[in-house]
Amino acid sequence: MAERLRGRDCKLKRQSLSQLEVRHPAQRLALRNLLGVLAFHLDEYQAAEELFSGVCREEPGNLNAWANLGYVYDRTEREGLAADCVERLSRLMGLKKDGGGQGDAESLLPLRAARCLAEHALATSHDVGSQSEEEHAGKLRSAIQLYDKALLYGSNQIPSEEKRSWYFIMATMYIRLDGMLMNTRGPDQKRLLSFNRALALLQEVLKSDSAEYQALAWCYLGMMLERKDSFPSTPMAIHDCGYSGTDPLDCYGQAIETAKTDPFILNQLAKIFHFLGKQDMAIGICNMALNILPDPQTNWQAYSTRAKVYVKQYMQDLERVKRGQGGVPDRRLLTEAKADLDLILHAWPCLKTNLDMGQVCYYMGVDAVQELQPVDENALNSALVFFAKAMEYDPGDTLPEIQVLRGKCLQVKGEERNAAECFKQAIELDDVGSQYSESFHRLMESLLSLFVQGKSSEETIILEVEEWIEKAVTKYQLERVKQELRNICLNHMPKILQLSRAMIKAGKLQLVNLLLEIMSRDTPDPTKA
Repeated sequence: MAERLRGRDCKLKRQSLSQLEVRHPAQRLALRNLLGVLAFHLDEYQAAEELFSGVCREEPGNLNAWANLGYVYDRTEREGLAADCVERLSRLMGLKKDGGGQGDAESLLPLRAARCLAEHALATSHDVGSQSEEEHAGKLRSAIQLYDKALLYGSNQIPSEEKRSWYFIMATMYIRLDGMLMNTRGPDQKRLLSFNRALALLQEVLKSDSAEYQALAWCYLGMMLERKDSFPSTPMAIHDCGYSGTDPLDCYGQAIETAKTDPFILNQLAKIFHFLGKQDMAIGICNMALNILPDPQTNWQAYSTRAKVYVKQYMQDLERVKRGQGGVPDRRLLTEAKADLDLILHAWPCLKTNLDMGQVCYYMGVDAVQELQPVDENALNSALVFFAKAMEYDPGDTLPEIQVLRGKCLQVKGEERNAAECFKQAIELDDVGSQYSESFHRLMESLLSLFVQGKSSEETIILEVEEWIEKAVTKYQLERVKQELRNICLNHMPKILQLSRAMIKAGKLQLVNLLLEIMSRDTPDPTKA
């Protein structure tokens, strides 16, 4: 299972990287090298060979491409070609003399080494093996160190625009590190290092000739200026870089102004604003991109992002209703999302589009208050069809989110046993240490319903509850599992008491003690009243 999940993560990473619009030549070659590495790890040696060979033809001095191509030849037992790659690599690295033009070759060694390190840095930051925030942060720090070494090796040989493209990637890494530290309430002094360096790098990126880098740098600068209030006092880098009193909205405005004629840059800005929770701005920018290029075949990303924003707005409104903090969500948001997805489903049918469409149909099919009652059976059936289509695309059958949504559809339709099987698959497919334990919560609810309805024997349900609590503990953090059980106990107390009595009869006292311990935490002590 672990190997299967790693393969899934490689495929998802490759899909996301393949969709990037990379315009700088050096970054484009680095990306193709990384895609080749992912293909190699997926045992797709022909695809890897084509990617590496293409880089070698376009940039004959690319060290990583020759080394990677040699690995492919070695793995496919073509020793002669592998030896040729080693020979070529030795000459490029100055390890072997071959006569004429040696002076020019040696003068390029620092630049080649720098580009080699920069490509390693990019690959390190995209390592699919990172399962926790700490591991991911460690990979980002390692990648930044490699970029710093590359800048040191290349010195004045690195072209200015290429150097700024490295600065941009480094800045995004520091921004992600700062975000992680901010979310975990890390030490302010440690955060300042990331924050200050990110700001200094963005200042350099703004000098780029590329409208893409300028627009994105302005956008990220606005994001960082919004974060300054999370520090006890204003970080000094804001004053050092000349941004004292700069309004983040001005930065966002400058980003949009810079990108206003380029739909592909606008699409990138829309995704960032969506991530930042600025949904109205994201929709406005998607509209700008679609006014310039309305064709769903070439500008499907704008339709896709706008649909995601509509669904996100609906889900946020739905959560507020569940907490008793708002009115019924506007279901027109779902209609708008479906219209956008209908357009790209024909132009760009893929796993993600079918998954997104299935999610929209699910919300159309359930009530807009608690997601408990079916309001449109046809919409629920359509959702299940779209999820089935999504699973036909590789690696759709290994995505836990599809299984969770399938289970939720079946749960609302009253097919509790089928729903439970979907939730079990989702748990199996979840990464170890995952923060998303909805599948476990939903499975426990389904098993409770089956128990109360008498659709399975008491013995079977008790064994299943015991088995999947134990399995959940191996998948999620123990405290996370206890929190989910606590919520289930609070929301389904009569069912839990009924199940507990059956467990006592069956001698499953350890399970009962666990549930009692969880419930006692939320029971007020009368002596303290």
